[in-house]
Amino acid sequence: MESKREGKDKFFIVTRGKARKGFARGCIGRVEAEMQKGELMGLLYGCGSSGGNPKSGGMVKMEDTYPLTCHQAQLLLFVSPSSKRLELLCNPQLFLAICVLSQDDLVVVKHKKGHQPGLVRNLMLIGKKENQGDLLMLGFEVEFVQESNQTVSSKKPAPLPLFSAADIVQVVPAYSVGLGPSWKDSHSEGLNRKAGSRINSMPNMGSCGRQVRDINHVDQSVTPPESLSHHTFDVGSLVEVTSNTGITVYGVIQWMGVLSENKIDWAGIELDYEVNNCSDGTYGGQRYFTCKGGRALFLPLTKCSPDGRFLCLRSEKETFKATNILPVTPLEEIDENVPPIPESEALSLLVGKMKGIQGHYNSCYLDATLFSLFSSSMTLDSVCHKPADTEQSISRSLRRDIVNCLRRQGFVPAESVMNFRKQLGCDTFVTEEKDPEEFITILIQRVLCMEPLLKLRSNNNTSQDAYTFQIILDKEQVTQTPTVQQLLDTSFLSCGLKFEEIPSCLMVQMPRFGKKYKMFPHIIPSTELDITDLLYNSPRECFLCGRLAEYECPQCLQDRKLQPGRVKQYCTTCKTQVHTHPSRKGHCPRALAVPAEVPADAPLPRHMMQLFAVLCIHTSHYVSFVKYGPGPRSWLFFDSMADRCGDDHSGYNIPEIRACPEVGDFLSQSEEELVWADPSQAGEPVRRLLCDSYMCLYQSTPMALYR
Repeated sequence: MESKREGKDKFFIVTRGKARKGFARGCIGRVEAEMQKGELMGLLYGCGSSGGNPKSGGMVKMEDTYPLTCHQAQLLLFVSPSSKRLELLCNPQLFLAICVLSQDDLVVVKHKKGHQPGLVRNLMLIGKKENQGDLLMLGFEVEFVQESNQTVSSKKPAPLPLFSAADIVQVVPAYSVGLGPSWKDSHSEGLNRKAGSRINSMPNMGSCGRQVRDINHVDQSVTPPESLSHHTFDVGSLVEVTSNTGITVYGVIQWMGVLSENKIDWAGIELDYEVNNCSDGTYGGQRYFTCKGGRALFLPLTKCSPDGRFLCLRSEKETFKATNILPVTPLEEIDENVPPIPESEALSLLVGKMKGIQGHYNSCYLDATLFSLFSSSMTLDSVCHKPADTEQSISRSLRRDIVNCLRRQGFVPAESVMNFRKQLGCDTFVTEEKDPEEFITILIQRVLCMEPLLKLRSNNNTSQDAYTFQIILDKEQVTQTPTVQQLLDTSFLSCGLKFEEIPSCLMVQMPRFGKKYKMFPHIIPSTELDITDLLYNSPRECFLCGRLAEYECPQCLQDRKLQPGRVKQYCTTCKTQVHTHPSRKGHCPRALAVPAEVPADAPLPRHMMQLFAVLCIHTSHYVSFVKYGPGPRSWLFFDSMADRCGDDHSGYNIPEIRACPEVGDFLSQSEEELVWADPSQAGEPVRRLLCDSYMCLYQSTPMALYR
């Protein structure tokens, strides 16, 4: 195999693909040669104290890599484990800021269990260069700042702590912060650091093209850079707040109002990360909202500014585009099949702002549905397994530009979704609001070219196909706060329906009509659905004795003495005994179709389906809760239009994904605990899940793999 050209001083990081000869995701290598078949021959760098020594060589697909400068490679090489390197690359704005850090730049670093501001004092070369090809790692010496007087401690100098690029959570360049003369220089003489050498004069790698102002003339107040009169804030707005020390924190307004001791408007902000002296949503002993401890900041609304990370000059062509989004792999190169996001990588890839699917122009129904179906579930992955010569343009657009992009990069720009909407065959999908079930029907019929997901059989033995199932029942048939299991069982028995086969995916529409009317104020999504008793011609066990059942009684469903809400089927003996009771003499048990080859006392398996997503709607906006792994607390909340930057004509929506472990905590309670739980006392995510649920999505993993 001949090489096209030799590579010198070119570095890369492996971003995807299966491990080949040592090259796994997150590994850093040096290009030795570029081959004709789109592959790189390279040397692999390890990690740890000897991370800069190339250990082995191998081949890796060029499309599975992302190019790095030597400086970037040195910074990432000091980051461990390798998964954190990819996590850092997924925040391109922060990574680029870290790459151009200069001496005396102000940063916020992870330290112990919190975050600490400090000054970058030196770049440190880590390791020992023994051979010409060795690559020394780079770390940062950071001098912490005392909050009380904004000066460095006068105690006996100690070795400055060393941090990797992944330890830095925020960068505030020195030229933009009024540090003033109170910031003292550290006394670094005589420091002894093992296997490391200090770069005496830190290079100002970002100095080209930027004008540095006199730091003694910078206003140190907390006044926002622009007058509040130019900005209208609401609950949910993304804001930033800068302290007198120059530390800028970012967050979302969760509460606005007037505190009892003040006459001006205040804001309660949920910060992006924990900060000392912040609360969990309480102020002055009173709770205004709920969040993680150390993340709630209360201050006058006049101190808030729009989140500067999303402010930019936008042209008409950039209406859909997110700013400063640096994809790890160009969209056009993601043409291979990408598996669902594994649980171990979901949080680092997905959580944050500008994550998920970016909404635009009434697309929330489609955004929430696509994110729920394809981010972490493989139930409809048949779209990824069609032969290239039979794949339609719209299927290719869904697979390559949405599914693969979401799973590989954690973000799908609005223009990709708009291009997909234009191919759905009806102009109303481009401009109008729709409901998820309408889109799901088109998706399965036209895009995926799949057979209907549900095959149902009625009492008169007629078969019917469906894509989703609408719960139909009388309100009095179930409890005031029913579970989805109770709703499904009752609806099937009331309508005289059975599943002809186990569905790979079951999408259950809640009993609500339109966007306003809800039959029940709260519905509890069952984390598992037992559909054993809803299968046609499938062996079932007697409700009482456990032997093979031969009869089913719809009238016994709500019998208060026989576990109301549970499907009741009996063997011949138990059927006779149960219906000798005077209150049940009017019941009409129905004979079941029992397979002849099943012994009467044989153990019968239960057929379960797992909840993997819940679509919710409040007024006219769809969002979704998605389970991203088998762990009980592995839940995400997704909103494709969580905030907006700019106006309706030249702005764009900011999608956001949040981790919601509290949802898993609530749903993991026993059935008895859920019955007595008070949804109004639960946190906002749980309350929203129970109040606004529109469609619950369940999957049968074995059936999805089979089909």
